Amino acid sequence: MTKALDTPPVASSTASALRRSLRLDVRLLGLLGVLILLCVIGIITRPETFPTQENLSTMLRLAAAIGVVSVGMTFVIIAGGIDLSVGSIVALSSVWMTTLATQSYGPFVMVLCALLVGLGCGLVNGVLISYGKVVAFIMTLAMMVSARGLAERLSDRRTQVVTETGFTEFFRASFLGIPVLVIVLALVFVVGWIVLNRTTFGRRTFAIGGNAEAARLSGINVKRHTALVYGISGLCCGIAAIMVVARTTSGASTNGLFYELDAIAAVVIGGTLLSGGRGSLIGTLIGVLIFTVLRNIFTQNNLDTDIQNIAQGAIIVAAVLLQQTTSRRRKRKPATSEPGPQPTQATGSQS
Repeated sequence: MTKALDTPPVASSTASALRRSLRLDVRLLGLLGVLILLCVIGIITRPETFPTQENLSTMLRLAAAIGVVSVGMTFVIIAGGIDLSVGSIVALSSVWMTTLATQSYGPFVMVLCALLVGLGCGLVNGVLISYGKVVAFIMTLAMMVSARGLAERLSDRRTQVVTETGFTEFFRASFLGIPVLVIVLALVFVVGWIVLNRTTFGRRTFAIGGNAEAARLSGINVKRHTALVYGISGLCCGIAAIMVVARTTSGASTNGLFYELDAIAAVVIGGTLLSGGRGSLIGTLIGVLIFTVLRNIFTQNNLDTDIQNIAQGAIIVAAVLLQQTTSRRRKRKPATSEPGPQPTQATGSQS
């Protein structure tokens, strides 16, 4: 009798998981459809330049740095936070590592410096947010201003050129026809996907974003985990700074401008909820590619930057509206479509 009563909830949970998976697949397929449509538009409008290998390589190189930043931003937003300082951390890391380059330090020290600066800034954000109880918006806004100011102070508002040929040749090279910067993006994405979807750390990130108090009551150290999530975001900024310096051969306080907006836009377009608890790195990657292709189409057709910004803003608003509509529908469904298991469980417990 008990086994028969226990079966419906299991079947219901399995069906719910299947429906969530199907919704995710449909959403990703829709994003892929948008990306393919943009590529078709680019081919139609500029058939002589858009589909060339050189242009595709350029787009991927440009997407690499912001893609890495978006990986860290995905972790933060899934955990229910926000990080407005990523662009400034990229600038500070790039200036600090190129300052060492002008003092004849080797490429290894430069790379290590960028990683440590990014990680340190991220941990400062995370510790003050989680343990200091500073609102994430305010804390990362303060870091955005102060990190950019420190970058200007270190560089004296000058562009610092990297003359270390070994560093630039390595990161600007290609392996089997694939640019090294794209390979770095792929490695960061794969590691991030494994951590987010196949480890306890990832499950706890989703849990904290869904309900931080429930996660705390279940035994998760929410404060420490939040600090580590912001540390991951900062580390990704350090990696992105290395990529920016390698691509431009220079470090400047103006590096990473508007990266925070681009990263948040890519994450939102990819289907990650701004309220936290749900998200997809695959969707984030597709979102990065969508905006990269869109910019390239505007550039190829000599369209003004203001039109591009308007289009990007409209896409972000449309994505948020779609998220809100989907969220409202999901909240209404449990009360109407799945009432069956609840009385069954109650009956079973009474017997």
